[in-house]
Amino acid sequence: MSATLYAYAFLDDFVLLYPVYALLFSDTGLSVWQISSLFALWSLTGVVLEVPSGAWADAVSRRLLLWLGPLLTAVGFALWVLVPSYWAFALGFVLWGTRGALGSGALEALVYEELERLGAADRYAHVMGRAHAAGLVAVMAAMGLAGPVFARGGFLAVGAASVLACLASAAVATRFPEHRAAAEGGGEGWAATLKAGLAEVRRERSLRGAILLVPAVSAVWGALDEYTPLLVHDTGVSEARVPYLLLLIWAGATAGSLLAGRCERLARKGLAWLLAGAAAALAAGALAGTPLALGLVGLAFGGFQLATVLADVRLQQRIEDTGRATLTSVAGLGTELATVAVYAGYAAIEARTGHGIAFALFAVPYLVTALLLAARRPSG
Repeated sequence: MSATLYAYAFLDDFVLLYPVYALLFSDTGLSVWQISSLFALWSLTGVVLEVPSGAWADAVSRRLLLWLGPLLTAVGFALWVLVPSYWAFALGFVLWGTRGALGSGALEALVYEELERLGAADRYAHVMGRAHAAGLVAVMAAMGLAGPVFARGGFLAVGAASVLACLASAAVATRFPEHRAAAEGGGEGWAATLKAGLAEVRRERSLRGAILLVPAVSAVWGALDEYTPLLVHDTGVSEARVPYLLLLIWAGATAGSLLAGRCERLARKGLAWLLAGAAAALAAGALAGTPLALGLVGLAFGGFQLATVLADVRLQQRIEDTGRATLTSVAGLGTELATVAVYAGYAAIEARTGHGIAFALFAVPYLVTALLLAARRPSG
């Protein structure tokens, strides 16, 4: 299963449009407010579909959702480059948001339960850390290729390559093992799964804490990711060089993923120090406004990526087998809601201050989370 997971994670993120689609929007004439509204629509789609799709994954088939999602994204990317306009971008983000909701919860639940079936649940952090790293390596590979491909064929060429990657991802997803039986009862089974999952959240305090930690560590930097090409461009480099400098940032995030297995037992105060240090690096790197200082942003993203994987590990360890995808999607819903707030806040702040100061100000929520973790009493 691990080989299939790593291949899926790689292909799912091997999208040459990633480092340049914000530039596509800008070149089409969209303002920062319009771009932020697209990002918000992307997240709002996830808000609406996140938990229902998780319950669907528990009631039907997780593998089905994992191969269906990339096909939707392929359609969206094709629309972007064939008919570039605000409404085409909006429809593409709805499809992409639907794809994200279908996979969120389903992938984590499938991997954890297949490992548990093999008696290897303790390897979840190691396996998922490597899967995240595979995805980030794909992002970096896409960034490295985006420059020359864009130079030769423009947005149409990088769009075509992105569509092909989505189709390959869907094909690989059909190879996932799935040994659990789908819940019986059709729509009633779906509704019962959702109800049972939400009841468990209300009942278990430690589970609620684990669910809240996921958006606390993943939402802000996940939203800022969408603005990194604009942050890089503001350092004075040309559009053609933006993908290469983004490699510096994502190298840090990849290193954070690879450290997940080694840092699985990081204590609560250790996680607090990790978040505080990453927040400081993010603020310093963004405020410097130079290409070299982007290395600090990469260091920050590495810390946030590591914290994101560890938060997921803690959540999976607190979930009973029933409703795993549903409860993981509840955490995903919190992430999507927080992400929408970041998009709105970023547009308002950047309009007055610029990208560097906006990035620095969004380091503050991580300092608050770190303080709360450090001050929290152990729950026993």
